[in-house]
Amino acid sequence: MEIALLGGTGDIGKGLALRWALDTDHSIVVGSREPEKAAEQADRYATLLADRGRDPEITGVGNGEAAAGADVVVLSVPPEYARSTVEAVADRLEPGTTLVSPVVPMDRTAGGFQYDPPGTGSIAEAIAAATPEDVPVVGAFQNLAAGALSDLDNDLTADVVVTGDDAEAKDLVRELAAEIEGIRALDGGPLAATAVVESLTPLLVNLAVNNDGMHDLGVRFQ
Repeated sequence: MEIALLGGTGDIGKGLALRWALDTDHSIVVGSREPEKAAEQADRYATLLADRGRDPEITGVGNGEAAAGADVVVLSVPPEYARSTVEAVADRLEPGTTLVSPVVPMDRTAGGFQYDPPGTGSIAEAIAAATPEDVPVVGAFQNLAAGALSDLDNDLTADVVVTGDDAEAKDLVRELAAEIEGIRALDGGPLAATAVVESLTPLLVNLAVNNDGMHDLGVRFQ
């Protein structure tokens, strides 16, 4: 399977790229608005993994090229670029490709980080509104700490809540999440439930900031 990470040079994109390349045999495509930057980062990721005895298929290209032909596209870009990135690659997305949103809009205030959703619903739903109808959108990975993902010496123990309206696409993302060692993937219901999942992230960030030893905080439901 080919997994493309648009904005794969950023924190969450790096973490997911490294973990899938470490724990699976899927081919990984790192995307960026700057193809040269994507290629450089892909080489760095490959070097990190070679040190662990892995020789993954990992390449770096522009976002449009990354989206074209991928089975799964992860929108690992900052919230302010999410919709414009989808619009820029929409004509490169093939019917049946699954688009995954780990995006969480947040504001930093005097009282800490606060959830800052669109006027209605969640950012995952706003992304779905900008995505071709034949490309299902799934919400996942919003509550994972990027640092915990990127640190390959860190043993993950976390849950990923997966939401979406297309059962097949949601099952696929759950399977991909569970392939990362230490991740348990849970069905969180339809895409309309994604706002609840997204809103947990500012709480986790605030807890990490205000408590020692919680820098790479995640969630585990018992």
